[in-house]
Amino acid sequence: MTRLLRAAAAAISPRAARAALSPRAVLSAALFAAALAAIPVPDGLRAEPGLVYSTGGKFDKSFNEGAFHGARAWAERTGETFAEFEIDGPAQSEQALRAAARRGLDPIVAIGFTHAQAMAKIAPEYPDAHFVIVDSVVDQPNVRSIVYREHEGGFLVGLLGVMASKTQVLGFVGGMDIPLIRKFACGYIQGARAANPSAEVLVNMVGDTPAAWTDPARGAELAISQIERGADVVMQAAGGTGLGVLQAAADRDVLGIGTDSNQNWIHPGQILTTMLKRVDVAVQEVFSAAGADFEPGISSLGVAEGGIGWALDAHNRDLISPDMEQAVNEAAELIADGRIKVHDSTTEGPCPVK
Repeated sequence: MTRLLRAAAAAISPRAARAALSPRAVLSAALFAAALAAIPVPDGLRAEPGLVYSTGGKFDKSFNEGAFHGARAWAERTGETFAEFEIDGPAQSEQALRAAARRGLDPIVAIGFTHAQAMAKIAPEYPDAHFVIVDSVVDQPNVRSIVYREHEGGFLVGLLGVMASKTQVLGFVGGMDIPLIRKFACGYIQGARAANPSAEVLVNMVGDTPAAWTDPARGAELAISQIERGADVVMQAAGGTGLGVLQAAADRDVLGIGTDSNQNWIHPGQILTTMLKRVDVAVQEVFSAAGADFEPGISSLGVAEGGIGWALDAHNRDLISPDMEQAVNEAAELIADGRIKVHDSTTEGPCPVK
């Protein structure tokens, strides 16, 4: 596999090198904390921090739940409290953000691109409040935007998927058909093709409205369709809908791949790994950084910063061979130091592989 990864590095044009903080892609909270220490945050909490979830609820076993775990860990460590807001749809985002600002919560952390439009409107109305948005960019003087290089994580789990696959056919079920989810898929395909240029990757999106995040039955249908076409490893990037994908994979004795917060435990021995997006640690660090000077801007977090990786634990240990672990960690190191450049379909044009 070392030769394979060297070949992949040679085939994919190098980007300007980023210092590799760790060769391992299984993330440590300490590493990510160091990366996020560079994120300026509000100058003192006026009351308590606020957390506004995306659609799907805080117990979606995915993105929102990761944010909740981060906030809860902060509260348990500090003895402080935080306010929470759940929304049923994008139309409620403005109401939640305005309510948080009126209460004097600081910082106000919004999870997901769903809040971008509302935050762009609300932030100027409360110039003394400090806002943080995760997974989108809002250009306002009192907003900090945290985004992730999901395509790098997609590459890592796509590589693992092909190494685990007997059919060399992988599946990918995305939620809402938006550039962010296409970025996940593009990285996944690139990783699969790095391991086997002939591997086939089947891609389906659930829909083009926010309801695509909360339809596990439809997720299961798409996963079953891919399994019937030969896929024996299926990744989901679909929020609550993805639970149906993972259930369908487990029911048919193929492997699933989770996304965002560690989902290996949901079906032990049936989920190959989870592509980790450390929203939990981001929330902890933003909540913890009271007293720092606030500066607006964008923080992009990927493998090098410890913001993106893959999950290895007791629930999937038997599924990951030593060769697989070595290969994915080598790939992570090559991505972190720029020797493998994973194409970003949101900024660099259409995905070069299908």
